[in-house]
Amino acid sequence: MYKALIGETAVAINTCEGIFSPSGPDKGTLAMLREAAAQTEGTGPLKILDLGCGTGIVGVYLGMIFKDAEIHFTDVDERAVELSRENALANGMEDSGIKAYRSDAFENILDRDFDMILSNPPYHTDFAVAKAFIEGAFRHLALGGKLFMVTKRLDWYKNKLIHVFGGVRITRTEDGYFVFTAEKRSERPANTKPVKKR
Repeated sequence: MYKALIGETAVAINTCEGIFSPSGPDKGTLAMLREAAAQTEGTGPLKILDLGCGTGIVGVYLGMIFKDAEIHFTDVDERAVELSRENALANGMEDSGIKAYRSDAFENILDRDFDMILSNPPYHTDFAVAKAFIEGAFRHLALGGKLFMVTKRLDWYKNKLIHVFGGVRITRTEDGYFVFTAEKRSERPANTKPVKKR
């Protein structure tokens, strides 16, 4: 169990071994949440997907600041899904606004009208998971919806997001993380040529 103050919002998160960042919030995740909150201030997304939710801190925090939102928590690990639901309820979220279920990337995600999808994908492996997350996010976002993603790698993510979404906003943190924001502006992927690495 740990407690974190994100902005002015206090979040209490129950954790367990084997789930990502069990001792406290990951710095990259916090940077992504700050960016997402800043870009949606005053608008309030209606439907949010915490993709690869782990303990659920992303969805829990957003559910606390956007109280009318429907939050989907998904992870390949069943225990992570259970933890996310428990943490959402423990932090005062209404049960009716919580959807928590197991999914390997977008395998079991049927909705295609998310206003916001957020993910901190594993970036110490190859790019197969990130590729599935980015391509799947485009298909499952509503028009005008945004994907927020954080990693410590720049070039591949930048090129892939431009290739699929047609553009990307990048914020670099002092800790060496990159927060990517990509907006779905059309129903078809951009399929532009990736920017060549120089």
